Amino acid sequence: MSHNPLGQQTEYVSEYAPQLLFPITRAESRKHLLITDVLPFYGVDIWTGYELSWLNLSGKPQVAVAEFRIPCDSKYIIESKSFKLYLNSFNQTRFASQKDVLVVLERDLSAIANATVEVQLLPITHGHPSGHYLEFIAQPTAIELDELDVSIDTYHPSPELLMTGSAIAEEVLVSHLLKTNCPVTGQPDWASVFISYKGNQILHDNLLRYLISFREHQDFHEHCVERIFCDILRECKPQSLSVYARYTRRGGLDINPFRSSNEHDKPFDMRLIRQ
Repeated sequence: MSHNPLGQQTEYVSEYAPQLLFPITRAESRKHLLITDVLPFYGVDIWTGYELSWLNLSGKPQVAVAEFRIPCDSKYIIESKSFKLYLNSFNQTRFASQKDVLVVLERDLSAIANATVEVQLLPITHGHPSGHYLEFIAQPTAIELDELDVSIDTYHPSPELLMTGSAIAEEVLVSHLLKTNCPVTGQPDWASVFISYKGNQILHDNLLRYLISFREHQDFHEHCVERIFCDILRECKPQSLSVYARYTRRGGLDINPFRSSNEHDKPFDMRLIRQ
């Protein structure tokens, strides 16, 4: 972490430089959750890059929105500032085609994450026939917790706040009040978090207080979501569980980690109003 570019004065490079990418091991944070070899979840980290540009062979700028999918069982996450610097290095680099850009992105990101990273490049023209979700801003159907009248004075993760009742429930809950902080710079990260589960009903007031308790917690987006998943799994013992946080963008990138107890469960394809 002493070589992490985040929080340091950085020279912006505008020609292709894959060496800018900086990996961070997932294992370091997971050991605090008592996760070792066998993961208690499946999932993916979905990144959206809104500021991708390069030159064609004639020197004319090209632009696209990029979606990156990094599996949660990759050895490394990619530090976000290094990711941004790497994408900036395409700005004055010439490529023969968009396909060549895609091949380079998948190769470099898969190498640094030590897993297969899927990349999709999306045109910014509205109404593209693909109908990709980035064209739309919407709100998934869920029970919103934020209007509950709760009191709280603890702002570090407090899993003891989680409680269940005796009734069995199957529901999707959402809060837009999740705030965590960068572990390097201390800068705030904002997110909407969706919790889908089946089992003894999680008491809504307590869940909201628990999510708010992350307000001063410092960790990377991916690790925060894994902590929420593991805390709910341990304290509430649901039959099934998924946790999906959609963070607001910083530096032209948003990060959206998804973790589920079901291997076949997939995150919704929908962009929220703050994204």
